[in-house]
Amino acid sequence: MTTASSPAIDFTPRPGAAPRSRQVLAHALTEATLLVRNGEQLLLALVIPVGILVAGRLLDGRLGLHEENIAPSVFSLAVFSTCFTSLAIATGFERRYGVLERLAATPLGRGGLLAGKALAIILIALGQLVVLAAVALALGWRPHPSAAQWLVAVLGVPLAMLTFANLALAMAGRLRAEATLGLANLVYLVGLAAGGIMWPVSAYPASVRWLVRALPTGALGEVSRAWSAGGTTWWALGVLVVWAVASALLARKVFRWMS
Repeated sequence: MTTASSPAIDFTPRPGAAPRSRQVLAHALTEATLLVRNGEQLLLALVIPVGILVAGRLLDGRLGLHEENIAPSVFSLAVFSTCFTSLAIATGFERRYGVLERLAATPLGRGGLLAGKALAIILIALGQLVVLAAVALALGWRPHPSAAQWLVAVLGVPLAMLTFANLALAMAGRLRAEATLGLANLVYLVGLAAGGIMWPVSAYPASVRWLVRALPTGALGEVSRAWSAGGTTWWALGVLVVWAVASALLARKVFRWMS
């Protein structure tokens, strides 16, 4: 029995799927939660970057890890680890166990699945950058970005994220999960040591600087370091645009939903 002050409750069935945006958001939160709970992914996402920040502060310029470059370099490494290594490994095993195939058959669909993955990666990357920036500031890092480099960074970082994600999907969608696991970690280590992420391009031998500058890792590293120091790296945008387009075409061609 209802009264004038309490409206009637409508129990009329409303069959149908949830709104598309809610589906994608729910999947993104699930993806992000699963990645954060994975010990190996947490090691790549936060433990190693924080360790490098602290070690760089203690080394005080030794091994070429100078105080003004260490923080932005670690930010780039964090983006690389999340958008490439973590995504490749997670997607490779999802494909192996049939998770991708089953999720693609749900109302979420393939487009919603990819959108949810993309949103999850963005959320994790933002969380990483907030935590790492807080640690770097506590250790004495003080950035001096220019207005022009703000524009380069706002355009360049998403392009780098897109490139790494496309390359991760291309790898995970073609290779076996075990091969993806090993190769993704190997690429992470090579990118860290020789990809222009941790050390400026100027620190490499002159004969290979052109190659480091042409890598998406090198371009992202230079964008981050220039943002922190107040310089400008317009050339890096061109490199990242080329990589973003090429990697998208590659992922579209070689990615397979079933193993």
